Amino acid sequence: MRKITYIHEPTDLQCGQAVLAMILDKEVDVIIRFLDNDRETNLKEMKRVLDANGIKYDPQRKEAFTKDDLPDMCILSLETPRCWHWSLYCDGTFYDPEHGVMDDFPVSKRRYYWEINCTK
Repeated sequence: MRKITYIHEPTDLQCGQAVLAMILDKEVDVIIRFLDNDRETNLKEMKRVLDANGIKYDPQRKEAFTKDDLPDMCILSLETPRCWHWSLYCDGTFYDPEHGVMDDFPVSKRRYYWEINCTK
């Protein structure tokens, strides 16, 4: 089982950076500096950080309806009531930069994921 250290997003716009920091076991500021972005992240930026750090992932987006649809580890893109939001799922636990450590999805209408195949 992988050990994930939960990181709360420093601002409402840094969920992507927080997810990447949790995957890489780095500080959020390291991700912000690498991307030169302290605001919303897009999928291209998420993949750029994973690639630069040798993290293997399935580039195909897949839809999830329940927790049972998820692989052991993945990045989640969730349509929450107020915005699209990045989150992390690992070994049965959700590590959500806004809502905390959870047993199930945060409230969300649509849910997509990219499987993470390994971590450093």
